Amino acid sequence: MNKFLPVLALGLLAACSIDPKDYETAPVTVQTASGPVTCQLYTRSLVTWDRSIDRPANMTVAAADQICLSEGQRQKAAGTSPAGASEPDLSL
Repeated sequence: MNKFLPVLALGLLAACSIDPKDYETAPVTVQTASGPVTCQLYTRSLVTWDRSIDRPANMTVAAADQICLSEGQRQKAAGTSPAGASEPDLSL
């Protein structure tokens, strides 16, 4: 029985995997001094996944991602969900 426990645990873990695509919202455009940054935001509770999907040519990916993360944090603090988002039930 003990030799099957790791296999069972792995199976349960795989069944609980979270796919970010399940929580995507409509893209949001943030205006910056360098130009518009298009962000893929997720629900308020998953702001760590927020990232840029389009940015000005003179902006690094890291800078654009930080702008999107900040926008997600701003919306979280304001208590608003991005358009099309619904809060997931992450309880198991």
